[in-house]
Amino acid sequence: MPMIIELVIVVVVMLVAFFLVFLAMFMLAMFLSPIERSLSKMIWDMKAPKQASATPAPVKTGSFKDFSKKH
Repeated sequence: MPMIIELVIVVVVMLVAFFLVFLAMFMLAMFLSPIERSLSKMIWDMKAPKQASATPAPVKTGSFKDFSKKH
């Protein structure tokens, strides 16, 4: 078999193998995304502060000078 044909076959086989691995990783990510989404939602719900009252706390407004004194 000529050398150029072997080279072409090796390159094609390596490209096909690369894309098959990429496809397998993509399918794994698609399969696991609902699980990851539910775990992420559960973690964010645990970290969210509980609201003590229905009315929000009043927002204190200050001037730029007050901000620059604090920081």
